[in-house]
Amino acid sequence: MASDFRHSLWRGLGHLLAPAVTLWLQRRAATGKEDAARLPERFGHAALARPAGRLVWCHGASVGEAQALLPLLQHLHAARPDLTLLLTTGTVTSAELVRQRAIDGVIHQFVPVDLPGAVDRFLDHWRPDLVLWSESDFWPGILAALRQRRIPALLVNARMSERSCRRWALAPQTARWLLRSFAAIYAQTTQDAERLRQLGAAEVIEAGNLKQAAPPLPANAETAMQWQMTLGSRPRWLAASTHPGEEAQIAGVHRALKSRFPGLLTIIVPRHPQRGPEIATALSAADSNLALRSRSEAVTEATDIYIADTLGELGLWYRLCPIVMMGGSLIPHGGQNPLEPARLDCALLFGPSMFNFSDAVAGLLETGGAQQVQDAAELTVALSILLNDPAKTAEIAAAARAYAGGQNRILDTLRDAALRYLPS
Repeated sequence: MASDFRHSLWRGLGHLLAPAVTLWLQRRAATGKEDAARLPERFGHAALARPAGRLVWCHGASVGEAQALLPLLQHLHAARPDLTLLLTTGTVTSAELVRQRAIDGVIHQFVPVDLPGAVDRFLDHWRPDLVLWSESDFWPGILAALRQRRIPALLVNARMSERSCRRWALAPQTARWLLRSFAAIYAQTTQDAERLRQLGAAEVIEAGNLKQAAPPLPANAETAMQWQMTLGSRPRWLAASTHPGEEAQIAGVHRALKSRFPGLLTIIVPRHPQRGPEIATALSAADSNLALRSRSEAVTEATDIYIADTLGELGLWYRLCPIVMMGGSLIPHGGQNPLEPARLDCALLFGPSMFNFSDAVAGLLETGGAQQVQDAAELTVALSILLNDPAKTAEIAAAARAYAGGQNRILDTLRDAALRYLPS
């Protein structure tokens, strides 16, 4: 009865909010935050026909979630090539990532907004047999519609921070109702699993972090070879997926090391590529010669800092740089995925804020695959040691690669769960 009431309430509110949501999406499209050509998908209008046979709908909100799901989809396709795998995301950058990493059997669409008409059109067209929902991107209308249609759903790579748990605890009935929309929940950590149970989830399995299980990031072999010839034996290091407040610190580290390592090249890959020109402007007064990839500016012997502000090329820079500092860790952001460079023979450094990947960080530090620094001054010292000792750099990189290689068991766990819950 309570479930029916919530569903009716959602539908009523949805109809009232539809005009405002439509205007909001149109404004986002006008500023490039939505794909204007594909805006009908956000209202549930499919751009493609539904293939015959079983279909599994997988959803990841943005780039990180989509990137984590792609290896699982590859795993599912290998086990059941007859399945159609529909992947939805909600951002322009995630759609571009999926396009670049095209996988057999996978169709991409933008996720419908959580309004009754959009959700009904989406489900009427695609008719999923199973839903795999990622992390904590809960949409009550979609979940209510899945329950009403009796479509089984699994929450994979689930996480629940202590802060989020406290907030959800203020609305315990709603939290319980949302979590019990899933037939089973596969949590990232023991702590995540316990918090989800506290909030009323019924079937919770600690499975590990899907973001820790993935093949090495791809790179164009010809492009990598050309860059290797350009850079030669030049000393270099990479600051990967940086955030505002970090680039100035990185430029300071470069200045401190430049005289001790002639020809030193610092490569910065911002987490959000559109920030490239902004970073270049900010650092142009820092007594450094800059080049910007989005402007096709060449790297010369005089170039100090190269800003690689393009999407989907981290695999290239990880292959070219033996030492990597993870962005998002020198500021209180929580860090970016350290296992991506670990799989590509990089010695890892990161700052004090890596709580987004606490399990991976603990494993890498325990096995000697990474070093943690507290600030830019300690980063300067650690880089100096590694740039001066290639053997030590290679030793740390080998330990990182070995640890990262052991994190793929979750793919088998989630593949088997999906096939088990898929209606026969």
